[in-house]
Amino acid sequence: MARSSRSNDWGFPRWRGYGSERGATRVRMCDREGCDQPGDRPAPKSPNSPERWYFCEDHAAEYNRNWNYFEGLSAEEAAAREARERRDASGYADSKHYAWGGPGDGTRSRDEMRALAVLELESDADFDEIKAAWRRLAKANHPDVKPNDAAAAARFQSIQAAFEVLRKAEERRATA
Repeated sequence: MARSSRSNDWGFPRWRGYGSERGATRVRMCDREGCDQPGDRPAPKSPNSPERWYFCEDHAAEYNRNWNYFEGLSAEEAAAREARERRDASGYADSKHYAWGGPGDGTRSRDEMRALAVLELESDADFDEIKAAWRRLAKANHPDVKPNDAAAAARFQSIQAAFEVLRKAEERRATA
């Protein structure tokens, strides 16, 4: 009779993932001589070849730095290939603003768009227009101009907060 041993499966449902084993996993090492890092980045040994080198991140970067994509092509063939690939990929460039996922064209955050709406401005307003709108609305809704008006005081506070959001965003853009 076989002696029972401890198991991690415990019957149904399976507690381990399919294909998992109890033994140590085999890690492929970098193909660069003398490197002891895991080689998890494949690179072709030659153009149009299924054979691959497996490098660590540093050696893959070194390999790619020396890779010539247009090797073996004349200048005219290289220019034609580049033009064809740019033409084929131009649809992706046209739709790059969809990656933003927020309002506007991706140049402003959602908070900035809300602040522009408070200041009654369009999304493409520059900072001079923002300052002018802020001054105009702040003068019209200032508590000293409209005393005992709670709605005007609330509008003034929202105008100030909107201007601060846009001012800080402008400072971030200026330093970046």
